[in-house]
Amino acid sequence: MGHLELTRAASEPLAVNLLDPKSLIDTFGLVGVYAVIFAETGLFFGFFLPGDTMLFIAGIASSAVAEHLLGTQLSLPALLIGVPVAAIAGAQLGHFLGARFGRAMFDRPASRLFKAQYVDRAEYYFNKFGPAKAVVLARFIPVVRAFLNPVAGILEMPWQKFLLWNVVGGVIWTDGIILLGNRTAGVIPPSIIDKYLLPIIAAIVLIALLPMLRELGKRLLARRRGGAAQTRDDDTESQPATRR
Repeated sequence: MGHLELTRAASEPLAVNLLDPKSLIDTFGLVGVYAVIFAETGLFFGFFLPGDTMLFIAGIASSAVAEHLLGTQLSLPALLIGVPVAAIAGAQLGHFLGARFGRAMFDRPASRLFKAQYVDRAEYYFNKFGPAKAVVLARFIPVVRAFLNPVAGILEMPWQKFLLWNVVGGVIWTDGIILLGNRTAGVIPPSIIDKYLLPIIAAIVLIALLPMLRELGKRLLARRRGGAAQTRDDDTESQPATRR
């Protein structure tokens, strides 16, 4: 490359799409993966970042076909160790901020990105399924995983207990999806892997939601049965007494 090309390349702005994992990985490599996972789980304004997709693409980037498919390659051991650390540290920071500042940190006007229902949804899952299960399952639910950590702090979940389930959920979520991406890249031909990317990620989210959906189904069924029993009791009481 000549002097003119180097000068032109240095003067051109660096174009990075924060919503495109391929662009982030190509530009920042491992640091980009670590930063996205940390920000999405620890800084609630990072909830819009592509966490699940980033993990899956990072797994592909650590495979044997990474250079052919993405033009870059990442170290699998560095992903399997560093990404869970980033996810755990981010979530623990979120818990600390929630415990330190309370609900005041969410007292802000609604905007196109931040909406109060995001916090309400996180609190709903926390109360519905209990602290331990909520912390683990929230890892697999976009948006909720960003807000549940500070909500856990606001609701005074002890940091030691939060750390335990934070580690469990963080490792399962990050390393599970990274390994899935790594193994998928070795099975599906690189030329058509983009076609399968979104369905695979959707399947990951659906599988993660199954325990929660089953729990909700049980509660709805119990409520329906309770309502039917109450209706029968009301009908019985409304009937006139039979003369003997």
